[in-house]
Amino acid sequence: MAGLTGWHLLILLGALVLLYGAGRLPDAARAVGRSARIFKGEMRGMASDDEARARRAVPPATPTEPADSASGVTETHPPAPGS
Repeated sequence: MAGLTGWHLLILLGALVLLYGAGRLPDAARAVGRSARIFKGEMRGMASDDEARARRAVPPATPTEPADSASGVTETHPPAPGS
């Protein structure tokens, strides 16, 4: 199947006119448009909230110890001869 073509949309529009009548279709289209605008506005609001939250986030603390002592391994020397 190639998806929706012009004929499919025409048949769908004809079925909607038969089911709901020509008088109610403009009101239904207006309601769908209003809902889409509200949805887009809410999505923009959520995106701006996420950006504000990311700006307020505190970066993680960096370790202050040198890398050698952070490993927990200490350097050992072999005993001196004759000890």
